[in-house]
Amino acid sequence: MKTDNTNLQFSRRNFIKTSALAGGGILIGFNLFTACKPNVRPDISKLNFNDFNAFIKISDEGYVTIFSPNPEIGQGVKTSMPMIIAEELDVEWNKVNVAQGILDTKNYQRQVAGGSQSIRFGWDALRQTGATAKQMLINAAAVKWNVEAASCSASNGIITNANGNRLSYGEVVKEAALLEVPENVKLKDPKDYKIIGQDILNIDLDKIITGKPLFGLDYKEEGMLYASVLRPPAFGKKLVSFNDSKTKEVGGVVDVIKFGDKVAVLAKNTWAAMKGKKALIAQWEYDGTLESTEDHDRELLKILDGNKFETRREDGNIKKAFAEADKVIERTYESPFLPHNCMEPMNFYADVTDKKIHLVGPIQTPQWTARRVANLLNRKEEEIHLEMTRMGGGFGRRLYGDFALEAAEISSLAKKPVKVVFSREDDMAAGTYRPAIKYRIAAAIKDGKITGYHLKEAAINGNMYGLIPHFFPAGCIANYKVSTGNYKSKITTGAWRAPYTNFLAYAEQSFFSELAEELGKDHPELLIELLQNVKGTTDEKIEYSGDRMEETIKLVLERSNWGKTSSEIYQGFAAYYSHNTHVAEVADIELKDGNPIIKKVTVAVDCGIVVNPTGAINQIQGGVIDGIGHAMYGDFSFKKGTPQAVNFDRYRLIRMQETPQVEVHFVKNTKSPTGLGEPGLPPAGGAVANAIKNAMDKRLYSQPFVNALLKKAEVLG
Repeated sequence: MKTDNTNLQFSRRNFIKTSALAGGGILIGFNLFTACKPNVRPDISKLNFNDFNAFIKISDEGYVTIFSPNPEIGQGVKTSMPMIIAEELDVEWNKVNVAQGILDTKNYQRQVAGGSQSIRFGWDALRQTGATAKQMLINAAAVKWNVEAASCSASNGIITNANGNRLSYGEVVKEAALLEVPENVKLKDPKDYKIIGQDILNIDLDKIITGKPLFGLDYKEEGMLYASVLRPPAFGKKLVSFNDSKTKEVGGVVDVIKFGDKVAVLAKNTWAAMKGKKALIAQWEYDGTLESTEDHDRELLKILDGNKFETRREDGNIKKAFAEADKVIERTYESPFLPHNCMEPMNFYADVTDKKIHLVGPIQTPQWTARRVANLLNRKEEEIHLEMTRMGGGFGRRLYGDFALEAAEISSLAKKPVKVVFSREDDMAAGTYRPAIKYRIAAAIKDGKITGYHLKEAAINGNMYGLIPHFFPAGCIANYKVSTGNYKSKITTGAWRAPYTNFLAYAEQSFFSELAEELGKDHPELLIELLQNVKGTTDEKIEYSGDRMEETIKLVLERSNWGKTSSEIYQGFAAYYSHNTHVAEVADIELKDGNPIIKKVTVAVDCGIVVNPTGAINQIQGGVIDGIGHAMYGDFSFKKGTPQAVNFDRYRLIRMQETPQVEVHFVKNTKSPTGLGEPGLPPAGGAVANAIKNAMDKRLYSQPFVNALLKKAEVLG
């Protein structure tokens, strides 16, 4: 049964409206079955499609299949990227079928889901793809009619000429695909868009809500084995020996294979594989010290107190500014390691044969993963066929592909098709984490002005701040310096949603709130004042826009009713630029029995043209809730190299009754679109922390906030 988009869109809006009014979690006014109608479209699988190019197929009946090239991680690109092509191709969206593209380095560019860059990098190329195909179809029709192409036009999949003749795309697609590819085709003016800017439902929505196979965990092949992998129980330990006699007694276990410091149990199903892994008896050894959280805290503070830093940026004369200051304010901010907590644990399928390597699964970096598999197995990249499934979350964890390499290596050794499946405990214990980090920020104040700003960063392994020396407040303060130092750890770390800014934004915006209070100014007033120093600048060392950030701040102040709420509502503000997008947020909280309750977050966003408003709002809402949840509750520690929370019984996530209403507003302009998957997250922690300060007169300097706030061991909500 197919879903009728119009009816479902109406029902969805009613669902959102009534559930928001209900407030207590009772869903009313939504009936899934009344939102469905019988299938009125032909069976797409039975239509005769003609290949036009790597992105587009067109059937004789005029239906269009558009391939989405980038990995779908929940950020909506499987819907929004085809929307861009369909807009310029000028076809009706209800005649578009979307399919996931495979790894194809010849025809696709940047097949990566990371950094909120898919739409930004794909915008021009995808428009050109659609517009070029449209022009070629027009040219083919013109040849049939023996008229000039300039006298023809196309709309909604139909080509017409000055004489009123009509041809559908399906009637000329075969001829069009053989024509010379035109250059410098005309792109649409944004005012003429019919698809871009419209609310389009997630292309996979029907399959998601009806449980159809979509995700890596759903993928199966006849005869494949499931692999559960025993990995070192602590970072720094190595495998000495193992005994698999009990494992081989487990029904369904087929084989046990050692590779490196890991042992794979292969079985006919996941239950047998995981049960067999638990039956393994292994001996481990380690050299040196196994790290604990106390060690990390001590080492990071030692870095901040020392003088071994790398200067990332230095403007003006920072020493002079601090020496001449009337007052210096210095604060230290701290955050723990964080796992990624994807709903779908890591998994990957591999079938390694002498002729080819077939890989299938949820991966954010298909090309890099294919290259690493080729290097691991000493094979050519051309021998690898990699297919991407939809991902049940990623947040940076699926950038690294270690699970895909495991699958490929095990398949190569076993000479069988293998699917590696992590348990939740495997997922949280295996790394790769957001690193623990500490910031020490100092500001020099003279004559009521901020004259100097020095940020020091101490991080585990790679530095968070190293890649963004051109972000706010760079350029706003004449004497500005950023210094970084790091502690090398055996614990594997990497990108976590909104890398480099997910914690930094909270630290800086919390600090600026405190500076504003010291200067007797409103927090957003102080930021707008500072932004005047970079408005209109063409300095390449200033990446963000002072003008666009000011407009975004003013929009959120207006829509949040900043400073004009009831006496029972306490507000906190934060604004940040990351991943090429400007975001400002205001959090509203109330106090209940002395505990803060986050009621609402108002968000203003400047991301240029909004391709799909429904998807865009969902991304911002998800980022805000994720940011609040981890700032409030996310805590992850180590004892002798071993994670102390490997499932949700000990790792605290935000709960449904704790999620606030998130109201999203977009700055309207016609600038090229930028990313949305991550920018909503960084300001969220700062907005909440500043609201808590205004409610409780308590500054928060470390995450998670709950450690400093809870008066009782009860849930906030």
